[in-house]
Amino acid sequence: MLVKQLPEKLSLVEGHNFFLEVEPCLKTDRPRVVFDCSRVRHLDSAGIQVLLQCLEEAMKRNGDVKLAAVPSAVTSVLELTKVDSLFEAFDNPSDAVNSFYHSPVHAFQPLLQPEYPTPASESVA
Repeated sequence: MLVKQLPEKLSLVEGHNFFLEVEPCLKTDRPRVVFDCSRVRHLDSAGIQVLLQCLEEAMKRNGDVKLAAVPSAVTSVLELTKVDSLFEAFDNPSDAVNSFYHSPVHAFQPLLQPEYPTPASESVA
């Protein structure tokens, strides 16, 4: 598990340096990464590309990247570029980290109906 603070400015140079820092963690088996976005004030297309590159590397190894504490201006940029739907976002890093340890409720719900329901005319009374 890696929780990493994103820099205040995530553009070409900063994004490249940031990727070099996190790349070793993304190359592990099932990487789980949370990016704390609370300090981000500037995000451009190069920064978005870095986020997507991180997500791609994690997903290649059955992992995931989640975002935390995303400022509203950054959320707007992610929405405008249609990238917001690719990342799960949380109010804070703690919630994002915990999300890796909770399975979806539906994964444990038993089937409510049989796979092949018996027609009423064939049911045994």
